[in-house]
Amino acid sequence: MKRYALGVAFLGSALASSIAAAQGNAQAAPIALEEVIVTAQKKAESLQDTPISLTAFGAERLETDGINSLADIGSKVPSLTIEPFPINNTTLRIFIRGIGISDSQVTQDPPVGIYVDGVYVARATGTALDVAELERMEILRGPQGTLYGRNTTGGAVNLITKRPSVDAFEFKQKFVVGNRDLFTSKTSANLPITDTLAAKVAFLTTSQEGWLENTGPIHDPSSPGFVPGDSEDFFGSRDVQGYRFDLRWDATDWMTIDYAYDFSDMTTVNTIYQPVTPPCGGDLNSCNKGQTEQIKQSTSSRTSYSDKREDELASSSPMQDSTTEVEGHSLTFSMDFDTWQMKYIAAYRTLDDEAYADLTGDGDPDFRLDSNVYCGPAAQVAVGGCTPLVVPKINQDQTSHELQFTGDFADGRVEYIVGAYYFEENAQEDNSPLHHQLSAPIDSDPSGQTRIVNLLSQKYDIENESSALFGQFTWTPAILEDRLHLTFGYRHSEDSRYALKNQQDFIYIENPLIPGGAAEASNPILATLFGPSLGLPNSADREFVNVEGDKDFSDDSFTFTVEFDVTDDINVYAKSVEAYKSGGYNTRDPQRDGNQGPASDGTDYGFGFKEGFDSEKVQSYEVGIKSELMDRRLRLNGNVFYSEYTDIQLNQILTGTVADTKVSNAGEAEMQGMEMDITFLATRDILMLFNYAYLDTEVTKATSAATGEDISDSFVFFSAPQHSYTLAVDWTITEGEWGRLNFNISHNFMDERNGGSRSFNVAKDGDKSRGTFLDDYRLTNMRLSATGMPLWGGIFQVAGWVKNAFDEEYHVTAIDNTPQIDRAVIWGEPRTYGLDFIYEY
Repeated sequence: MKRYALGVAFLGSALASSIAAAQGNAQAAPIALEEVIVTAQKKAESLQDTPISLTAFGAERLETDGINSLADIGSKVPSLTIEPFPINNTTLRIFIRGIGISDSQVTQDPPVGIYVDGVYVARATGTALDVAELERMEILRGPQGTLYGRNTTGGAVNLITKRPSVDAFEFKQKFVVGNRDLFTSKTSANLPITDTLAAKVAFLTTSQEGWLENTGPIHDPSSPGFVPGDSEDFFGSRDVQGYRFDLRWDATDWMTIDYAYDFSDMTTVNTIYQPVTPPCGGDLNSCNKGQTEQIKQSTSSRTSYSDKREDELASSSPMQDSTTEVEGHSLTFSMDFDTWQMKYIAAYRTLDDEAYADLTGDGDPDFRLDSNVYCGPAAQVAVGGCTPLVVPKINQDQTSHELQFTGDFADGRVEYIVGAYYFEENAQEDNSPLHHQLSAPIDSDPSGQTRIVNLLSQKYDIENESSALFGQFTWTPAILEDRLHLTFGYRHSEDSRYALKNQQDFIYIENPLIPGGAAEASNPILATLFGPSLGLPNSADREFVNVEGDKDFSDDSFTFTVEFDVTDDINVYAKSVEAYKSGGYNTRDPQRDGNQGPASDGTDYGFGFKEGFDSEKVQSYEVGIKSELMDRRLRLNGNVFYSEYTDIQLNQILTGTVADTKVSNAGEAEMQGMEMDITFLATRDILMLFNYAYLDTEVTKATSAATGEDISDSFVFFSAPQHSYTLAVDWTITEGEWGRLNFNISHNFMDERNGGSRSFNVAKDGDKSRGTFLDDYRLTNMRLSATGMPLWGGIFQVAGWVKNAFDEEYHVTAIDNTPQIDRAVIWGEPRTYGLDFIYEY
């Protein structure tokens, strides 16, 4: 903490001197905060007139804070956490007010909606969206059931891009260089074609080496798990290419047509988990690892552990690239008539994602948790040769249509937005053909010649369809000097979900004494000899052949809001909001249906994949204030809220399994909290920002599907920090005809939080070093920039920046379910620094 205190003391002293100087030389011209325009309610309006708890970043703020993608805002907004999915770092798990999705499956939707220019992006995979030149980013906290519909029980993220203009030619070139061979080139140009037609083009290339070195697998050709070949040198490396094309046509005085096309191609190397705590906390005889009980000693003996951030780990076979391609088209018609407007948004998007993961960390080919080539005896028996390298693929396409009518009547006293929405999606998750998943020696054979090998093949197909009608009306009655505003909103939603699952899951025992060197564990002889003692599942129980699920859902959600303008600069509001998240299917459910008997943890839950799970509902109440004080130099916005969730979808990993889970509508939950956003223009040259969030969550009811008893104490909210805040200062050090010298510093705090939804997984036997618990952390970022410098008829700026200036060691995610660990983590980025060079014409 001493280093933070010294930094704050120095900054405070410098700012105090600057403020004193500014007060001693006050200028006559008044100063005030700039108005912030948002479209959170699907119409342009002031942030101060929007009765929603939201944070908005304009283009300048995005530049200053170094926000280039969704992943960068995780520490910038209290109540918001963003972390990578464990086996696919380009898939983001986004939580607002502790509501998010812990698992990423094509059959399940996240409860935080992502929108780009009004287009819903269904899959969080590949949501980097770096190529777009953003005009604004809006984070809407809390349920948004009326205007945004299904799957916004946590909130929504709006990305608004800069549209083409016919006014003038514009050009912007940005180069970024930094440590770990960081290089970025982002080019954009606005091209007026005629008085009514303009185009905008943008190109992006960015690459950076990962900070965690991969020392590669141990060279041991005698190991059945050895795979020859080159491995990627660094975990976390990335290479992104993208381009975007926009066209705007002012077809008539009352109609504008916008077309946008974007394409991104990302190549990354997934970060590997660092083992921290061995099974049972190191006392291997004190706990049972379930299905992996018989390999916990052999796997842990091949694993190194550390609670300090390591700078090198090792994959157990050659590490492979992961790739993501995202492509999208959108077409928007905007028509403006005398008293009403109409907007139609059509979009089509595709996603092709391949994600390779290794979950070991120490490079011993005798113990592998990956999908690389396997040539051991089990493969020879199963497929007559080596099983292939399989990189799990997701292919998805979506089409959406939205029609909006906005306007007013009754002499402007009633404002409205009504519309209709349609969405359809097709996707496939392909983890086939039969390939290696896990292999390790059995503890009971000291020679290491008896091994367990898991071979797996999976394929899931989905078809989703959603439609909705919505409307929101705001009435300003002719009383109280027109300061009272009453809003009513309603949305009717219909959802249809179809899922198809195919799976083969085999366990083989390898031993030189077995004919052929290996046999399936469900072989009658081996099952008799090994099955009961090893606790191995029967392959027939885990086989899925065209198992289908087909369900329909419908919902009616209402919104009521009361606003009152206390003065022209102070607005208070109270509202009641409903929202729902559609049901779906759990691809990691080990049972075909509820008639199959006990699951892999020995419990009969009475349901399986085929039954799926139902929708969940939230009712939220919020009271807030939007105010500007001190002649609009101080902006103070705050709110308190209380939310109740019913039929909440509870996701639990089955005890003793690596990846088997159950999702059921077995619970109720509540949360309450407060959020505060303060912006203060202390002087003409000093801008201060402070954002804070407090969150209190509790699962109040959770019914065991097996016994009917209440097990609410065993569930917790995933990624719901009690306290979080951001403190930032923008300081214009000096300014002249040559330009302006600015300094920005931001300090972000994230409280401790749960890394899972079961208390047992978060802290085994109450021990936080054994589980997915995530400690609090603090990050400090700095930026020194020279801006507004005239050059070649345009403006040039250069900036030096550092992120995580004090090199804080912190965890972004943790797991506890692999055989060799009770806890393994992915560390946050260490100190990163670089230079920006930007030219605008």
